[in-house]
Amino acid sequence: MKKILGCVGFIFMMTSGAFAGFMPPSAQVNTAAGPAALPVYSGPKARIAVADFDVKAAQATGEIGTGLREMLVTALMNSNRFRVLDRQVLKAVMREQELASSGAAQSGGPQRGNIQTADLIITAAVTEFEPNASGGNAGIGGGGGVGSGILGGVIGGSLNKAHMALDIRIIDSSTSEVLAATRVQGQATDVSGGVMAGFMGKWGLGAGLSGYVNTPMEKAIRSCIIEAVNYISQSVPANYFKY
Repeated sequence: MKKILGCVGFIFMMTSGAFAGFMPPSAQVNTAAGPAALPVYSGPKARIAVADFDVKAAQATGEIGTGLREMLVTALMNSNRFRVLDRQVLKAVMREQELASSGAAQSGGPQRGNIQTADLIITAAVTEFEPNASGGNAGIGGGGGVGSGILGGVIGGSLNKAHMALDIRIIDSSTSEVLAATRVQGQATDVSGGVMAGFMGKWGLGAGLSGYVNTPMEKAIRSCIIEAVNYISQSVPANYFKY
């Protein structure tokens, strides 16, 4: 009888949070880029360009770097603080201008001499990318006994920690001077299962990152991008906001 009462009491403590140390933490991050993380802004903007990401992390690929860059560009645009110039499409833009000026196209097309230049270049290096930084069993004891019995349904399941980091630099395009630099990171821990279903589904992940949807890595990625936008917005000197 004492064993039964003890087991019931233990279950109550676990489900009521008395043993919160055994419960895996969950990351809480904003669900939208830029505007949700920063105060509303409607003033002058700075002209920037985002360079290709330098991928240095062992578990990241060039495609992942491209996806992260796409997310940062979108987030910077949504912050309403920047005019982002996309150099990835510059060749296509120039082809259209050349076609318009060749006489082979109808008049009124794109004109030469109007391409804008960026006052600032944002560079980023993916220095850490760990979708499964650590794992294990969330049930007490990990194997048989209490952890794999009734309590296994309460606190059991596999732990999955995710972590990523970016080295960010803000560079003056006229002088090549580094105006500011820092390391931003995002991390998350969750119990595997349905807890991630639908999490922040409205703001899609970039190319090469779809495999991390509804996983702790999705939280880590979003958190890292938001931190990057916050840092860039707050670190660009005021005199660059003039457009």
